[in-house]
Amino acid sequence: MTETAKRVTAKDKLLAAALKIVRAKGYAATNIDEICAEAGVTKGGFFHHFKSKEDWAVAAAAYWSQMTGDLFEKAPYHEPEDPLQRVLAYIAFRKDLLSGELAEFTCLLGTMVQETYGTSPAIRAACWEGISSHADTLVPYIQAAMDAHGIRGDWTAQSLALHTQAVLQGAFILAKASEDPQRAAESVDHLYRYVELLFADR
Repeated sequence: MTETAKRVTAKDKLLAAALKIVRAKGYAATNIDEICAEAGVTKGGFFHHFKSKEDWAVAAAAYWSQMTGDLFEKAPYHEPEDPLQRVLAYIAFRKDLLSGELAEFTCLLGTMVQETYGTSPAIRAACWEGISSHADTLVPYIQAAMDAHGIRGDWTAQSLALHTQAVLQGAFILAKASEDPQRAAESVDHLYRYVELLFADR
């Protein structure tokens, strides 16, 4: 192992288990025994790192945000010089991620918060932190596009950035409810067209 290589710890394995199990079954249907089995860690090992399942879920939300943050930081949508094209490329990139089984492309945060927003303030807050922080990465691009196109209105770059996340989370719900990933792709296509229309020459 090189000095820069990161050793995968038992805690990492327990957090990574959330990405598979919770997205497939939901938070409530996931139990600690399943988490440990998926991670290959004993129950004692679980409680060595986490006080409870809720504590694990809060940490899993942060782990998800870190993992996806690394993915999006290196994604090609940052490359266009035109800020509007960066925003549109971001949306196109999100559509490209809609591959594989439903559980493989849906959002851990959206899945958990739908179940726990009224029962676990800690999980709700962790999910909001992850979703809103990701939206914030789009704000500079949207604001630059608004400035370049002379857009002035009753909406802000932040509100549009959050709207992209609302559409994506809703798209995941439609895909799950219909068992048809194409529903999600169609919603993302509508989002792309909507943003184009917002910035169309007037």
